[in-house]
Amino acid sequence: MSADPRMSDRGVARTQTSKGLIMRTHRVAVVSLVVALTSTCAKSVPGPADVPPGTPHVSWVLMYGDRDNADREFACQSSTPTECVLPASKPDAQVFSDIHFYYHGAGAETRYEGTINIGYLQGAPDSHTSRTTMTVQKDGSITNSNTTGIVTSTPGSYAVTISQTATVKGTGKTQAIQESIPVIVK
Repeated sequence: MSADPRMSDRGVARTQTSKGLIMRTHRVAVVSLVVALTSTCAKSVPGPADVPPGTPHVSWVLMYGDRDNADREFACQSSTPTECVLPASKPDAQVFSDIHFYYHGAGAETRYEGTINIGYLQGAPDSHTSRTTMTVQKDGSITNSNTTGIVTSTPGSYAVTISQTATVKGTGKTQAIQESIPVIVK
């Protein structure tokens, strides 16, 4: 056996390079495990409720939390008929909300145009409405967008109003998408 500490009992020299490779491999394995575990815990895209295949539609998930993570808590989603309840913001504890919209494809390229009004956000009412133009590519299953903002400090009943038109390219078929989502701020 060699007196050189870099030599193994097989006579192979160990270097910092091989030790670094082992450490990088270990880090990659740990990161992969964390990603796998956190992705399985995440909310999945809500499926449509009684929507025939090939029909354009919008689904959504409403989350809330704090400044660091507006997706910390689940409030409600389109595929589960439950009451949407958010806590009101307080001067010393603002509540942030993140609402995710999922635009589902209809086989051919599908273009969604219209507005979304998120009534429970803090600020002037006209600042709650945004114009939306989204395209789901041909044979694409989904495109998404989200809006993050501060929840109002005034308890009450509010609504998220989706008012859009989906147009399927090639066929010219249009589908009106009108939905009002009641949200209670407590």
